[in-house]
Amino acid sequence: MFGYAGKILKVNLTNQRAEELPTSDYAERFLGGKGLAAKLYWDEMPPKAAAADPRSAVIFSTGPLAGAPGIGASRWMVSGKSPVSDPEHFVHCNLGGRWGNDLKAAGYDALMITGRSERPVYLFLHDGICEFKDANGLRGKGAIRTRRILKVEYGEGISVAAVGPAGESGAVMANVIAEDDASGSAGLGGVMGSKNLKAIVVPQGKLKIQMAYPEHFKQLAARYRALGKEPITAVAGVPMRIMGPNTRRAPCPLCSFDCIRRTYESKEGDVGKFMCQSAIFYRPMAEAIYGPDSDIPFRATKLCDEYGLDTMAVSVIIGWLWRCIRAGILNDQNTGLPLSKFGTIEFLDTLLHKISLREGFGELLAKGVHKAAESLGGKAVSALAPLVSKAGQENTYDARLYPNTALLHATEPRNPTPQLQEISRVIFKWLEWRRGEDGAFVSGEVARRIAARFWGSEIAADFTTFEGKALAAKMIQDREYAKECLILCSFVWPVMEARFTPDHVGDPTLEAQVLTAVTGREFDESSLNRVGERVFNLHRAILLREGHRGTADDRLPELWFTEPIKWDMPNPNLEVPGPNGQPVSRKGATVDRSAFEQSKKEYYRLRGWDPETGIPPEAALRALDLGDTAENLSQRRILP
Repeated sequence: MFGYAGKILKVNLTNQRAEELPTSDYAERFLGGKGLAAKLYWDEMPPKAAAADPRSAVIFSTGPLAGAPGIGASRWMVSGKSPVSDPEHFVHCNLGGRWGNDLKAAGYDALMITGRSERPVYLFLHDGICEFKDANGLRGKGAIRTRRILKVEYGEGISVAAVGPAGESGAVMANVIAEDDASGSAGLGGVMGSKNLKAIVVPQGKLKIQMAYPEHFKQLAARYRALGKEPITAVAGVPMRIMGPNTRRAPCPLCSFDCIRRTYESKEGDVGKFMCQSAIFYRPMAEAIYGPDSDIPFRATKLCDEYGLDTMAVSVIIGWLWRCIRAGILNDQNTGLPLSKFGTIEFLDTLLHKISLREGFGELLAKGVHKAAESLGGKAVSALAPLVSKAGQENTYDARLYPNTALLHATEPRNPTPQLQEISRVIFKWLEWRRGEDGAFVSGEVARRIAARFWGSEIAADFTTFEGKALAAKMIQDREYAKECLILCSFVWPVMEARFTPDHVGDPTLEAQVLTAVTGREFDESSLNRVGERVFNLHRAILLREGHRGTADDRLPELWFTEPIKWDMPNPNLEVPGPNGQPVSRKGATVDRSAFEQSKKEYYRLRGWDPETGIPPEAALRALDLGDTAENLSQRRILP
């Protein structure tokens, strides 16, 4: 199979058995990555099993392009039922670094783990063997320290994915932390920990995938570079202050792009990944105490990685605690936390320690900040509402500011960051043009042309109306689901804007051309997006089987309908393109409930779903070659 390793490893920790499945049974309909994981989950996961149930599955998957050089394809995924969503639902998280490439070099396109070991173990995959190794000596160790210990035993030439104390204790916001400090969220570190699985070790491999048309691939890679595609290196002109003299580039393997993935070296000589949200989540509080030139923001990031905690979730917790302190709800005495030292590294270390070990007030927080707020009630719930878009999940790309995101937020079980970034990328490039920055080229007119090509209509780039937003949501989701089957990096894909084309509009056909060159299977833009649509509908079927109620659960936070938006960190002036690409301010805007509901029905119709229930009928699933899925849902009396 061109592009594939050819095998899937299925491991049962309860009886310590491993078996191999052929990738070919899954690749034709679902390609890899997100699609492969969704199909494995659908086939193997009992829908009523909780995230921490031994029967629960956690799946590590790569895509057919992993190992293809120079195009940002060294991504991999962890998938499973998330304890973060409410109710628990099937989700994915997307990671970088080299671990995914090394899994594929070891001979596997995916690794599916079920069961629960009686004792702590780690897996060592090598030479076609899956060894179950005693992890008692690693119990309680941080994720980064675990990696270092294993490298002492096996040498530097291994790749490690591990959990920290938070994962071992089942904290709902526990991460998987892998080679190159790659981090995977959605609470799947807690799922891994619930299985008594501390780590997965694979040898570092020299991954050279077999391509069907290698010369054509080289031409496409050159075409990609010639478009002048630029990765996001700033948010609305704020470079995040992570590219200073103590940082250096740290691209994923085989990637040629200069994105914001960086490592930082502290004054003490510690080195680690330092980028994006995780690099800035504690910066404002720390700078108020330590000044702008301290290592504290880096130490804060590494503390989260060591404990194995999601910095986005920690950011929400910190924001909620601060609001509760100001409202007089929480203090040092009733929490056992040093809230009076808010912003210090001592405060953060104590907070993370108590959450990870589920001590005192940390036990409550480890269940999720939304449950913590609900347990206190009243003002504590009100203090949390402005911070979240889903249960306990950080409010990003608010639909009051960006109506294009409303249906994306509503129809996914967690914040669909790659989908949201399709919209934010255009906005941030447009804001650069508005500020007159050197080289900026995404004017209001260019934004309209991009919207017509990628979102279905020019009106989709008018952020003052819901017109055109249903089609835009469908197109974005189908494209992004296909992209995450491949798996391509969201910093550089899709190629929406292009510096060196006359109209500055990118090329949405490149993904399909690259896939064809690698695998030898003929794809065009339409057929690849059809795969994305199939995987999206399979994902919808999984959610329905797990209790999703269709339109009743495709909803937005009530606050977005009732409370006007006042501020947004990456877009403080709340500026967006309006009619004819002209700038307008969304300050004071809310989501129009009636317009949202009408747009949602239009979206259902475009998907071929029942417009009243949001549930796909059997015919719609069969048209997507999901007849087996339709039959299963029909037997469960879920379909209309």
